[in-house]
Amino acid sequence: MKWICDLREVTLNDIHLVGGKAASLGEMIRALTVRDIRIPQGFVVTTDAYRALLAHNQLDKELKELHKSITPNSSDAHISHIAHTIRELIMHAHMPHEIIQHIEAAYHHLSQEYHQEECAVAVRSSATAEDLPQASFAGQQESFLYIVGVDRLCESIKQVIASLFTERAVIYRRNQNIDPNTVALAVCVQKMVRSDKACSGIMFTLDTESGFPGVIMINGSYGLGELVVQGKVNGDEFWIAKQTAPNGSFPIIRKSLGDKTYQMTIDENQKKLVTIPVEPDEQDHFVLTDAELQKLARDAMIIEDYYSQLRQRWAPMDIEWAQDGDDHHLYIVQARPETVYGARPADHNTMMIEQLDAGVQPTVLAAGQSIGRHIVHGTARVIQNYDPSQIFHPGDILVTRMTDPDWIPLVRKAAGIITDLGGRTCHAAIVSREMGISAVIGTGNATEKIVDGAPITIDCSQGLQGLVYRGHVPFIQSKVSVADLPSLSTSLMINIGQPERAFAASLLPVDGVGLARIEFIISQDIGIHPLAVISPEHITDTATRRQIEQRVISYGSPRAYFVGKLAEGIATIAAAFYPRPVIVRWSDFKSNEYRNLLGGAWFEPSEENPMIGWRGASRYMSEQYQPAFALECEAVSHVRKAGGFTNVHTMVPFVRSVSQAQKVNKLIEQFGLPRGDQGLKWYMMVELPANVICLDDYVPLFDGFSIGSNDLTQLILGVDRDAAALHQEYDERDKAVMTMMRQVIQRARAAGAHIGICGEAPALYTEVADMLIQEGIGSISMASNALIPFLMRMQHQARAG
Repeated sequence: MKWICDLREVTLNDIHLVGGKAASLGEMIRALTVRDIRIPQGFVVTTDAYRALLAHNQLDKELKELHKSITPNSSDAHISHIAHTIRELIMHAHMPHEIIQHIEAAYHHLSQEYHQEECAVAVRSSATAEDLPQASFAGQQESFLYIVGVDRLCESIKQVIASLFTERAVIYRRNQNIDPNTVALAVCVQKMVRSDKACSGIMFTLDTESGFPGVIMINGSYGLGELVVQGKVNGDEFWIAKQTAPNGSFPIIRKSLGDKTYQMTIDENQKKLVTIPVEPDEQDHFVLTDAELQKLARDAMIIEDYYSQLRQRWAPMDIEWAQDGDDHHLYIVQARPETVYGARPADHNTMMIEQLDAGVQPTVLAAGQSIGRHIVHGTARVIQNYDPSQIFHPGDILVTRMTDPDWIPLVRKAAGIITDLGGRTCHAAIVSREMGISAVIGTGNATEKIVDGAPITIDCSQGLQGLVYRGHVPFIQSKVSVADLPSLSTSLMINIGQPERAFAASLLPVDGVGLARIEFIISQDIGIHPLAVISPEHITDTATRRQIEQRVISYGSPRAYFVGKLAEGIATIAAAFYPRPVIVRWSDFKSNEYRNLLGGAWFEPSEENPMIGWRGASRYMSEQYQPAFALECEAVSHVRKAGGFTNVHTMVPFVRSVSQAQKVNKLIEQFGLPRGDQGLKWYMMVELPANVICLDDYVPLFDGFSIGSNDLTQLILGVDRDAAALHQEYDERDKAVMTMMRQVIQRARAAGAHIGICGEAPALYTEVADMLIQEGIGSISMASNALIPFLMRMQHQARAG
């Protein structure tokens, strides 16, 4: 029998004796401390000691009898009574004297190692993998922190063992048909990391939502980690890219400030844990510095690589870390394989397609233009004017006249959107595509026909027309394997604006990003007008200036905030697709959209028709806006140079003349992004008839072009694409539009320049897609949620032909 094991003696081969948690810690101590990964030392009270405790008190037979009384039909009250009885028996049991002696000797040795008379320790369960799967039982056993002295240690060990028989654990074992008599538990005792004086958290070596493997996600909060686990505190979150690590850097691609209103700490006088408020100025700062994030990312990569070698396949990891407030070092206190994506086969990537049940004839309440390809149920919330206090639950369907950027917090919760006004390129349509939300746009009267609070169904599976049905209409879902989809003769890319959608989108079968819109980053992540960042003194409203000051405080200055947040958003997209190209379009807000940003009213004109107003190249080259354009260039430069994401390239929108293109290009070079530097490519959007006519004059100035079919169609046909009354006149299949797109492709190819398209036309219309491919277009870029239906349509067309 072996009662105690020093963690340094333990490997993954000892799970039966010390449980999974302790075995993993021992393995890392033996293999990874030489690589400067700090892990608190400690020891394990083994499963042999657990069984000896039961045998010494003759509890093993008594526990068997108690468990026999639990049947599949036992009530919760009966199970609760049995579980409570078992725990009481264990707590009143006497620890064998020999085991106490071994615990005392191990504790004394650990205290000496840390030069303390009685060191504080953390006492945690460590379940055996065969009898008690760690993934299934995570969090079901108790942990005890800041335990000082042998008497308290022995008592805590018994409490951990007793927690093996909580009501939830007993019910789980019954439901899983696990024989309770085969269950065993080890107890891990580690030197306490004084994170109560600093911070602690968790990190994953993948994106936990999408399974994207190229990032490390770190969560952290002040004090001990219990409040974060309990959901009582939202910690800071950080995303760090792995891909450019071989180049010597771990770029921090995204930061999110948590609320951190409370922290759990230790009352050393009373020897107990207490919850205290966090000072307001500390709440406004991140818990970790960039250097500390780099250190954690390095540790996480070493751990992932090591476990991947052991398992001989990719092994993403779930890791707990803590910072000691006394020595200020960062420690790894636990590491285990991630159990969701790490266990999946490599070819699990599928897409869900929906269609109505055959024979179903639902009542149509409204019809409009379809955005997205899915069918969704939800409760209608008819809202005429945006109000942050409006009752709106996650999964509700927003019904309104039209949205604008102020509505985004509410839209994020929505299962779908229905509007009276707008066309396929209005704000609601663009936002719906970006968020992967199904929407029915331009119904005319949905706010009158749909009753607030009523159950409804949005159907965007029918093609161009979207329908709204009364009630929750049944539909069928089927999975499509991405691997079975056809390949095209042209490069297939996606349009993206929201960085948080990039990881999932990167798993699609695409060659990169043909259009990365930074407007969403500026409007949602930054929220401040760039000129308000540069010249806040021009803002006369004290409340607005105070809002700006509060928003930027965690970054040190308004300029650092704007550049930092914009760089983070671009870097997230770049990291998701690295090394595939990502073409970042310089901001293309219109003046009415810029006015909605914090401080925007002090810098933006009121234009009658902002769609053809102060936008694109005209804005960047203007004396007034140049300093703001410099911020955008600085952010892109940081992503390419500091982050190592040389897959990022740039694109200029809405260029009215060759002279404008020349002036803007000079500015881009002046602001640190010369063409060709580390492979940097300059692109231009073709979205004005003047661009088509003079394309040969633009060729020497750019590496390639992208047809912006939304604006090009608008300006060829003279149709305001936001005018709901004219939406039937807005059609990319019009002969004039198709002719100009052909001309652009032919002339670009003749000049040897790349030509692509980043509008929605090919995703919507087969004839447009066929023409583009026949003419030899270099790339087609579309919204990510349109990609799979587009490929399925092309596959069906090929089979039919």
